[in-house]
Order: sequence, then structure tokens, then C-alpha cells
Amino acid sequence: MSQLSILSGRLSRRGFAALSAAAALSAALSSGQPAHAQDTIRIGELNSYSKFAAFTVPYRQGFELALEEINAAGGVDGKKLEVISRDDGGTTGDAVRIAEELVTRESVSFIFGTFLSNVGLAVGDFANQRKVLFIAAEPLTDALTMDKGNRYTFRLRANTWMQVGMLVDAIKETGAKRWAIVAPNYEYGQSSAENFKALAAAAIPGFEVVAEQYPALGKIDAGATASAIEQAKPDAIFNVLFGGDLAQFVREGNTRGLFEDRTVASLLTGEPEWMLPLKDEVPEGWVVTGYPWDQIEDAPHKAFVEAYMDKYDDSPRLGSLLGYQLMYMIRDMLAKAGSTDTEAMIEALEGLEIDTVAGPVTMRAADNQATMGAWVGKLTMEGGKGKMVDWTFYDGADFMHAEDKVGEARSD
Repeated sequence: MSQLSILSGRLSRRGFAALSAAAALSAALSSGQPAHAQDTIRIGELNSYSKFAAFTVPYRQGFELALEEINAAGGVDGKKLEVISRDDGGTTGDAVRIAEELVTRESVSFIFGTFLSNVGLAVGDFANQRKVLFIAAEPLTDALTMDKGNRYTFRLRANTWMQVGMLVDAIKETGAKRWAIVAPNYEYGQSSAENFKALAAAAIPGFEVVAEQYPALGKIDAGATASAIEQAKPDAIFNVLFGGDLAQFVREGNTRGLFEDRTVASLLTGEPEWMLPLKDEVPEGWVVTGYPWDQIEDAPHKAFVEAYMDKYDDSPRLGSLLGYQLMYMIRDMLAKAGSTDTEAMIEALEGLEIDTVAGPVTMRAADNQATMGAWVGKLTMEGGKGKMVDWTFYDGADFMHAEDKVGEARSD
């Protein structure tokens, strides 16, 4: 008989239970594994905080605000949510390593996050190999839910196909036929450019691409890029740049008069993350996807803005809204699943309907892509800074891939 068995005979039930709990805690500590409370659901999150803070920090603040509200209201079935967050370094290798650590060392129930499309694809592949649920936050390439999609990977935000489709709808009547394209040379930029070619060709009679520029992400030679576009003499420009690349391109284009008397359709530029740094150089008249947070009058959205500004003493970004909505989607998924079993969570997500502060959203089961919409409008200067005007909210459900195309693209 073991010493523990002998000892248990000399102890009361309460004393033995305490000894067993202490032994379990000691074993957990000695093995390097954390002892987790039974009333907590641990969730892993990873994102490119050090490389793309303009978007990811507001995004984190958004999901932390929602997390605080959810836990204050009792969590999910009485269990509090705990997010274990890590920086993925903005590289595929680091992101997969971090995802593995979250699953194996931190014992999280599932993972969410990532920013760059190539990183999202790498983590999606990891999720498929390890059979772990992954909910993508910012990666926009449609490949994530199309030809490289899998049953373990879901996405809330509208993808490149959807957002480009919204832009094309907004500019198709401008009369511009000869287009130049400028996009960062990685998955998101390439995906956006290819989708623009396909969608614009179908919507604009006589459409043609007369110049294409694909600078390396974060390493644009703005002068050379603008010069190449100028030489092609396009009627219009489709821009996919963001961050520092966008700022340099806008400055160079403004100096050269590149945007004068030309239609410019631009992904993401109306998002405060990328518009605010442009300051008084915001190019007026660009047709953009973005987030006119200060002009949306719906009561749920106004309540979100008020809560966010009270907590952080700052205005929300598009990332803030995304993080906030994502955490509430996670809450609804867990409540519907009634479990952190991966299969139960997947079943709960497929067809999940959620009421977000930007309206109702459904997670389509055919491709694990949500119907979250986007705002499209024009840029102008007001009070010395940029602003979106003449904007319209596009329902994402109207711009998704046809389900028969999804079936053809996906192998799962």
C-alpha cells in the first residue's frame, strides 16, 4: 500500500481532499504546467503588436473592453474568460511557434487573432494540422476561407473579395477604364489586385490594367512607384497600400499631382489607423473603405464608442470595433456550444447569428466566412484632418463568393 493510501486512512475526508489538491498543485508546478481554475475558459490570442501597433493595439483594447464587460456580466455559463495574448512577430515561423506554445504549454481551448494574411494562412494551416479552432481577426485574403480554407479556420471580417467588390460597386459609374494598380507584394496585396481585376472587368465595360506596381511591404520606393504609374497615364488608380507605405505614396503623389483629375479607389485608407497619420496630406476625393466612427448614429454603436472613449480616453479605430465584435462572437459561440470541445465549438460557429454593434452578422457554414459589412465613402479634409463623407454601409452578405464557387475552391 502506498504512503498516500495509508495516510488517507488517518485523515478526514476534508483533510484528504485538501492533501489531494495540494498534491495536484505541486505536480502541476513541478511539471511546469499552470494550475487552472475550473471556472475559467482560457483562450489563446496572437497578433503583430510590435510591427503593426497602429491597428493591433486598438484591436486589443477593443477585445479587452468586451472581455471586461462579458466577465462583469457573469462570463459564459458562470465561467470567466481569460485571454492569453502573445506577439507573433509578424512572421509565419514565429506565429506557428507561438500558436503551438499557446495550445501545448498554456492549454488554451482555441486561438484567435493575427494581422498579416500570410501569417493568418500559416496559423490556419497549423489549426488544420493540429485540429484546433482558429478564428482569424484581421487577415483579409480570401484564400483563408476559399482554396486554403479548412473546417478549423473561421473569419469575422469581410475578406478582400468582399471589400474589393464594394469598392468596385462604388466606382463603376465613374467612367474610368484605364487603371493602374499599386499593392504590397505579399498575399493580401496580390489577392486584392487579382480580385480587383476580376471584379472590375465584370463591372466596367472596356476595363484594362495599364500599370502594376508591387513594392515590398514596408520598403516602398515612392518616387519610382509614382513615376511608373505616371508614365502609364491611367484614368484611375487602385491602391492597396497601408501604413508607412501609404503615407510615402500619398506624399509623393500629392507632390507630383498624381491624383489630380484621376479616380482613386483605395482599400483601408478610410480606416482611422491609416488615415490619421496622413494628417493634412489626406488626398481628397479618394473612394475608400473605412470607418466613420463619429458619424454612426445607431444606439448600440454609440454606446460602444462612449464606453471605449471612457476607458481609453481615445477615439476608436476600426481595429477597436473588430476586436470588440470578435470577443462577443466568441462569447456567443461558447454559449451555444455549451462546451470547449473543438467539434462542439465548430458546430456552434457554423451558421452562428450574432447581433454586433454594427448590425447582425451570420457565420456562413459553406466557407466559415462571416457576413460582416464595411463602410465605403470618400475622403475629405475637415478641421485640418481627414474624414470620410458620403459614405454607405455595405452588407457583406451581398458581396460574398457564390456558394458553388466555394465548393469548387475548397477541398475540405
